[in-house]
Amino acid sequence: MKIISYIFPLSVAFVVSGCLSTVPTPKERKDSLLLLKNQEFEEVDIKTSSFNLLSLQKTQKNCKDKDLRVYIEGDGLAWITRNTISSDPTPVNPTALKLMNQDKYECKIYLARPCQYISSLECNSKYWTGNRFDNKVIKSYDESLNKLKSSYKNKSFTLIGYSGGGAVASLVSAQRKDVSKLITVAGNLDTEKWTTMHNISKLDESLNPADFSKNLENIEQYHLIGNQDEIIPKEVFLSYYSKFKKRDKINYLYLDATHNCCWEEPYKKFLDKLKLSK
Repeated sequence: MKIISYIFPLSVAFVVSGCLSTVPTPKERKDSLLLLKNQEFEEVDIKTSSFNLLSLQKTQKNCKDKDLRVYIEGDGLAWITRNTISSDPTPVNPTALKLMNQDKYECKIYLARPCQYISSLECNSKYWTGNRFDNKVIKSYDESLNKLKSSYKNKSFTLIGYSGGGAVASLVSAQRKDVSKLITVAGNLDTEKWTTMHNISKLDESLNPADFSKNLENIEQYHLIGNQDEIIPKEVFLSYYSKFKKRDKINYLYLDATHNCCWEEPYKKFLDKLKLSK
């Protein structure tokens, strides 16, 4: 076990989070994504046996035999209020894309979650609520990585997941042999602990990353945890961590951030510190 002890200060002004008085339309949310993307990237819909996943990829692919970094988005706008399910989970704030924008590494892509930015007959609200990490969802990412590997001819993957995307990244890593690194930012790594802490419905139809410690113990892991994160507090990670008998490859950092605010600069410094930015 290695604890990286440095803590980054907040780099932007404090933001008071609250309920949105007007929720941007799905089109407005997608327009925001496209405004945030680097001009070198284009939108590519990846078709799997279940869902189509929106990705942002570079038109020039010079990643043969290299490591491909895949940034996986969080749960997005899954709920409007505590008791009201959103009709469309497309994020208002695409944090995983903002993290990718801090990464200078050339071989990288962005992957949204099922039904974010894309409408299809498969889109049922259970896939951004109770079934958000079920076998069907995880299979769609496994198939997507296979397609990417066929296209990019890369040697391996580093999977980076924000919030619920951290759970997806962990679960996909647990069943593949070509994941070199797993990085999570405010990751939901023990869904049983998370639902118990918040006294909310258990994700009974979903897989729980904490149940796959044996499959994950030999993968190099980095977990970034917000000291002020009240949505996925540090206890969720610590519960995940406690499930491992072998912990020498697990690194974690406590950073001065909330769940939704101010991850970009700390993430950039994290990459620079570990010389992962090139």
